[in-house]
Amino acid sequence: MAEKHIKKPAVEHILVSPEQAGRRIDNYLTTYLKDVPKTRIYRMLRKGEVRVNGSRVKPDYRLVEQDNIRIPPVFRDTTEKIEQIPTPAMMGRINDNIIYEDDYILAINKPAGLAVHAGSGEQLGVIEILRALRADQPFLELVHRLDKATSGCLLVAKDHRVLRQLHTMLKENRVKKSYLALLMGKLVRDTEVALALRKNELRSGERMVQVDTDGKGSKSHFRPKKIYKNATLANVEIATGRTHQIRVHAASIGHPVAGDDKYGDREFNKSIRKYNLKRMFLHAESLVLKLPYSGLIKTITAPLPDELLSVLGKLQ
Repeated sequence: MAEKHIKKPAVEHILVSPEQAGRRIDNYLTTYLKDVPKTRIYRMLRKGEVRVNGSRVKPDYRLVEQDNIRIPPVFRDTTEKIEQIPTPAMMGRINDNIIYEDDYILAINKPAGLAVHAGSGEQLGVIEILRALRADQPFLELVHRLDKATSGCLLVAKDHRVLRQLHTMLKENRVKKSYLALLMGKLVRDTEVALALRKNELRSGERMVQVDTDGKGSKSHFRPKKIYKNATLANVEIATGRTHQIRVHAASIGHPVAGDDKYGDREFNKSIRKYNLKRMFLHAESLVLKLPYSGLIKTITAPLPDELLSVLGKLQ
């Protein structure tokens, strides 16, 4: 058994490199202080213990090259841990699901059940597997995120300047994001939901999101595509990318996503299992964006997985 050592805490100062630029400060600290609980990291940010160029910053602050980050003294568990290495099967699965690639970005049709990155009990995510697969690639960073249970289009940047440009485009709603969702009941007309959302963390550490007027603004547009006896296949376009946005908005209008065990309807989920639905029916179908390095309009589409196509076939 490895001997446990507690590193004596001291103030740290870090100068942001070009490769680190563009990342959110909370995500950077979660990676850098991987042995420190997330609750402690967010408390440091909230109380202003973490400073960038001598000033307080919010968790969503994006790092700029040559920023000086001050990290306060914090106890870190330096117990030697066995590094988790992706198996050939994992790497093969990611490689087989690359749906677009050029010199600056690549897109993956992310399988459901796979986190986008390590953390919160996940030892490996898409980005760690991709970095092992492309060990010769100097820079690979997630442009955005998808829930673990959601499949579909996931964009990765291969250049830090392009990453910053894409983050700006997302912030300014210049990337069109479309999803396919199977909803409870019959959604008979186009429905726009504009409700502010706030993240909550339960005592168990589980993250929940609630409609709250003091939360962050968010907007989703639901369009029925196919109506079944007790469910609706809908296209969903989101103008913002809040955590669990589609799931909470769908539940708020009485049409929760099928298979959603957090915000969904228990009886509906139970009834839909007879169609062999073993996961949440939410799929990031496409991204439409103007490539910042070429000016071309690009549509990236992720085919609906066979297990979801099978469910639709049985609903007919």
